[in-house]
Amino acid sequence: MHLFNRVKFRTPESVELEFSLAGIGNRAWALIIDYHVLAVIMVVFFIVWTIVSVQLGDFWVDIFGSGVALWLMAIAFVVSFCIYAGYFVFFETLWQGQTPGKRFAKIRVVRDDGRPIGLQQATLRGLLRIFDEFLYIGAFLIALSRLEKRLGDLAAGTIVIQAQIPVTSATFTISEQAKSLHEQLLQICDLSSLLPDDFAVIREYLQRRSLMSPKAKASLSLQLTQQLQAILHLEQIPEGATFDVFLEAIYLAYKEREY
Repeated sequence: MHLFNRVKFRTPESVELEFSLAGIGNRAWALIIDYHVLAVIMVVFFIVWTIVSVQLGDFWVDIFGSGVALWLMAIAFVVSFCIYAGYFVFFETLWQGQTPGKRFAKIRVVRDDGRPIGLQQATLRGLLRIFDEFLYIGAFLIALSRLEKRLGDLAAGTIVIQAQIPVTSATFTISEQAKSLHEQLLQICDLSSLLPDDFAVIREYLQRRSLMSPKAKASLSLQLTQQLQAILHLEQIPEGATFDVFLEAIYLAYKEREY
C-alpha cells in the first residue's frame, strides 16, 4: 500500500513511467511558501503605490475627478489580482510546472498525459485559484478526488505530482568513461531543456537494459540518443562514446545539475 496515490504514463518509446501524486500536505506546504513570497511582493507594491499616489495627488484628481480615492482603490485591486494570479502563471510557465513553493516542496504540475504544462494550462489554473480557495473548495476537491484535482486542475487538464527523485547508481552500473564524460557534458550542454520525464525515460532504460535483447537494447539506445541530441542541440555525441555511455553520462550530469 502506497502513502501517496500513483499515476502511470506511457511514453512514445513504450516506457511506462509511474509518479506519485503530490498530496494535499505537500501542496499546502508549497502554497504557504508561495504566499510568503507573494506577501513580500504585495507589500512592496502597496508601498510604491502609496508613494506614487501621494506625490501625484493633483494629477490623479485631474484625471479621475473628486472620486479619485475610489478609482485608486479599484486600480490597486485590479493590479493586486493580476500580481496574485500572474505570480503562479509566470512561474509555472517559466519553470515547467513549478513555483518557488512547489520547487521547495519538490512537486510539479504536469498535464494529464504527463507532458509539461504551457501558458494556457498555467493561466487557467491561476485564474481559477481564487475560486478554489473560496471556502476551501479546492482542498475538499483534492481530498475527495482520486487524482487529487482542484477546479483549476479539472479545467486545465493537469495534475500535481511529486518531482522525480533520482535513484542511486547502485541499481545499475555506471561506466568509468561515463563518469568522466558527464563533466564534459555539463560544460558543453544546456541541460535546462531536459525535462524530468526525459530524465525518467533515461533512468528507466538504464535500469531495464540488462533485461533487453541485444537488438532491442541497440535500437532503443540509438533512439534515445538521437532524441537527446535534438533536445540538447548536439550534432554528434562525444567521440569514442557508445550510446550507452552517452546515456549514462547524461543521467549523471542531470542528477548533478538538479540535485
